[in-house]
Amino acid sequence: MKASGFPYVIPMLLLSVAFFATPLAVLVGFSFIGPDGLSLHNYARFLGDAFNYRVLINTAKLGLQTIVSTTLLGVPIALLYWHSGKTARQIIIFLTLIPMLTSNVVRTFAWIVILGRQGPISETFVALGLAERPFSLMSTELGLVMAMCQIDLPLIILPLVAILSRIPITYTEAAQISGAGPWRILVTVLLPMMLPGLLAGWILVFASTSASFVTQAVIGGARNVYVPQLIYREVGTLFDWPMASAIAVVLLLSTGILLVAMTMISRHRRLVGHA
Repeated sequence: MKASGFPYVIPMLLLSVAFFATPLAVLVGFSFIGPDGLSLHNYARFLGDAFNYRVLINTAKLGLQTIVSTTLLGVPIALLYWHSGKTARQIIIFLTLIPMLTSNVVRTFAWIVILGRQGPISETFVALGLAERPFSLMSTELGLVMAMCQIDLPLIILPLVAILSRIPITYTEAAQISGAGPWRILVTVLLPMMLPGLLAGWILVFASTSASFVTQAVIGGARNVYVPQLIYREVGTLFDWPMASAIAVVLLLSTGILLVAMTMISRHRRLVGHA
């Protein structure tokens, strides 16, 4: 960084210290407050309960399921964008950004109607004879994954669109001349080039899904417990701020390890070459 440009960075550094680094330091400090002063008491309590391990696994599982779902939907949409004209591209981007322009609370409560007994999913299955009676997907893992997939889908489409926009069409034309079919072009040409965008999207989707308290609480219900709900219970019900801080630090570290691993993979020299 040039010395002359450093003063312009100072406001951002001050904001980062004031609103990120300082609250994070306070959170970590609170997590070490035990009945007898500073100790690892809260971490021992949390990690000593087998139920909490299941909650951590369920949270990671939810993130991975959402990653798979958004990938299966996002890749075809990104490829459709790549093959479309200017007007169609604008429509695809507009439709992709609509969920991001809507409040998370509004989107979540809209899914209550969609997943309910009188919702379109239940009525469609009954009308087609696939279900004998109306059913509800509320308080189910499937319903939660569906809601999270729709909410986080833009986070994987936009990185893919950015990658595909820089891929010359001559690459696929050369593969066609060499005799490659559509599926072989997708697997051997497009997917390797899209991998950095996929990894970036996976990082964003996993981080968003694992910390989405509102959607987890409303759609998942009491049957499906995830780490953000444990934190809320400790703060809002038991008023145990040190324990809540310890759980938050564990969530931060566990998800952070996965995110760092995916980030390191995305920066591999072979992937950087494709990007």
